[in-house]
Amino acid sequence: MLEMLQIDFMVNALVACLIFGVLLSYLGIHVVGRGIVFVDLALGQISSFGVAISEYLHIGHLWLPVLFTLAGAFLLSLIHIHDKRLKLEAIIGIIYVATSAFTVLVISKTPHGESNIQEVLFGALLATTTADIMRLTAAMGVLSLLHILFHKHVYRMTELIQADGSYTVGIKERAWNFFFYMSIGLSIVLAVRLGGVLPVFSYLIVPAVSAVMLARNKSLIIVIALANSAIAGFFGLWLSYTYDFPAGPSIVAVFAIIFSVASILRFIRLHSGILCIFTRLWRRGAI
Repeated sequence: MLEMLQIDFMVNALVACLIFGVLLSYLGIHVVGRGIVFVDLALGQISSFGVAISEYLHIGHLWLPVLFTLAGAFLLSLIHIHDKRLKLEAIIGIIYVATSAFTVLVISKTPHGESNIQEVLFGALLATTTADIMRLTAAMGVLSLLHILFHKHVYRMTELIQADGSYTVGIKERAWNFFFYMSIGLSIVLAVRLGGVLPVFSYLIVPAVSAVMLARNKSLIIVIALANSAIAGFFGLWLSYTYDFPAGPSIVAVFAIIFSVASILRFIRLHSGILCIFTRLWRRGAI
């Protein structure tokens, strides 16, 4: 199982997964708490749209996707639904679908369009270089530090949204909301270049959902989410190495297993009391 750690490109891929997995799984706790699951897919596709435009125009391979993602994060942070018949997820879903369509249209006009579309969806983790890891470490390190310093403000906004669905109360709240969306946007634009849209979506959502299903304490939820992301990265790459599967889909498959296990454990915990009662009645011959 540890044989893959003797191969440089596998080690690079694993390190990259661990680095962006830490921040994405933490941000995912707030994404799930705020009920904006589609925001990752939307920002991921906006980032991919920037990548497609840069490939088509042959300019700005780094700054153009970042610019597109920051613009998307800013616009998403301003969305506030006043009509109670509508939900924010619906608007974000429309943005995701539209951006996906435009991305495919632009990429189809670039050389090797079909392979480029596949790379956008599932990334090219096994092509991760040392330079990629250094850039990823620096950027994710800064974002992680900011969230450590300002975690109380971010949690306050998440709890406010959970309580009454209010996203923007005043200028201060709008600023913290934009900070959150900006953090997700920058994290995604860096992670998608390596991991692809679907694996990055899995890193953002599955560890958080699985952790929330198993715990209530904030600190424990964070620990479980981080552990889930590390497990998925390692065993996903092991699956890819052992059976010659693509790295991205392998990681997503392991995430599916993690979610299934969490669902089973939650079911057992919720129904353990009922099972105990039936067991006692059966032993007494009542049933």
